[in-house]
Amino acid sequence: MSQLARKIEDFEADPLTERQQAVLDAVLALMVEQGGSLTMTDIARRASCSKETLYKWFGDRDGVLTATVRWQASKVRAGNYDAQKLDAAALRESLENFARNWLTVISSSTSIALNRVAISEAASRKSDLGRIVLANGRLAIGERLKPLLEAARAAGLLQFTDAETAFRTFFGLVGRDVQIRLLLGDAVKYPSPEIAADAARATDQFLTLFKPHTKA
Repeated sequence: MSQLARKIEDFEADPLTERQQAVLDAVLALMVEQGGSLTMTDIARRASCSKETLYKWFGDRDGVLTATVRWQASKVRAGNYDAQKLDAAALRESLENFARNWLTVISSSTSIALNRVAISEAASRKSDLGRIVLANGRLAIGERLKPLLEAARAAGLLQFTDAETAFRTFFGLVGRDVQIRLLLGDAVKYPSPEIAADAARATDQFLTLFKPHTKA
């Protein structure tokens, strides 16, 4: 198991309390309003808690940001499935669930604000937020989905050589140009029915691309 996968397991094994979730939601709201200039004082004021509590729960500012990114990324899941009894219907359902969850998250105003701040701070080297978002967002999401892909390969439902390459293909089919358009200010309207349709389309394309070869 990779170090990142262990961190994900540790985060999920010790779930946030409702109060801690409310604090992280306050961080996201601040990012929407004022970008990345938020301080621990700003967070404490918005969340109606003391800075001492923030330091106890999350550590420093980077700790708060890391927890916030993980909190956002934790919303993207493939759903529940039994790796030992995985069939084509369960695989399709799990992939569509993942795609719907991810598209819903990236099209939210909070996710757009968070990613804009991360890109800006990565370019200016103001903080480690870019690295935090990459490690705890995109890479962590991959660690959640790859076990499903590997289980599907073991069950003879998919054929691929490398799970990371297969995941990146699916990720690209799902996201297309949606996220970059949103980040650049395109007022894309993305209602739930359209998200569901896009998730189903991407899943169909992925299953076609990685369908096991049959011997003549």
